[in-house]
Amino acid sequence: MMAVANNALGQARARTFQQQLERLGWTEGRNINIDYRWTDGRVEPLATVAAELVRLKVDVILTQATPPTDAAKQATSLIPIVFVAAGDPVGAGLVASLARPSANVTGLSSQTPDLAGKRVELLREIIPGLGRMAILTNVSDVATTPTAQAAEAAARTLGLDVVRLDVRAPEDIASALGTFNGPGAVYVVEDPLTTSNALRINTLALAARLPAAYGTREQLEAGGLMSYGADRLDLYRRAAGYVDKILRGAKPADLPVEQPTKFELVINLTTAKALGLTMPEAILARADEVIE
Repeated sequence: MMAVANNALGQARARTFQQQLERLGWTEGRNINIDYRWTDGRVEPLATVAAELVRLKVDVILTQATPPTDAAKQATSLIPIVFVAAGDPVGAGLVASLARPSANVTGLSSQTPDLAGKRVELLREIIPGLGRMAILTNVSDVATTPTAQAAEAAARTLGLDVVRLDVRAPEDIASALGTFNGPGAVYVVEDPLTTSNALRINTLALAARLPAAYGTREQLEAGGLMSYGADRLDLYRRAAGYVDKILRGAKPADLPVEQPTKFELVINLTTAKALGLTMPEAILARADEVIE
């Protein structure tokens, strides 16, 4: 069950997961059947989709991010759940602890709150004269709170003026960004709402000449400037290992939650040029990918 869009990137992640399962001895149509459910960033269908998977009596549920994992957890306490890229699984109540998850849930954290400060530092390095930063966050999603707080703390440490832009629905985005006038940048805290509205956010940010920073690469394809975060393909590859162990008899409670080990910095040079930014050579040299 995935809250991401069923697009090229979402398909690439699913393909990476399935390919690793095959390496571990699980071949689709031979000894395993995989049913995908995509919600394209929307949280409204999650409870319904989770209930459907429980009725199908699947052996394992794979989820991406916190809201789908929480929906699956609410739907079943028996079927094992493996999450990919939950930002703060302990803080969100998905697991009791990283070392001892307990119950039927385990997986891989994206370490999102811990990386918030690094994203702010990179944004400041890209824009040396940066003095103001807006933090756009969906306050209806409590899982985003630690990341928003970490980003705000990092910005204030660097001497930046911080403006919180709180939204609850897609129609709030334009008015929220419209209140942030003048030079600056926007740090977008990702959740299903902001992710599914990335094109809207980036279009408005570009019109206001606001560089936008994210945690994942897909938002850059919608016009964001920079992303820094865990390598999601690597997380999906490792998630296959969890599923393999569970299908062979392991209990989720006995499989500690793991942290990301690979990170990627992606720069959208096309957006930089549209904003009139000259990207520092040091940043380009460190980037894992440059979109042109």
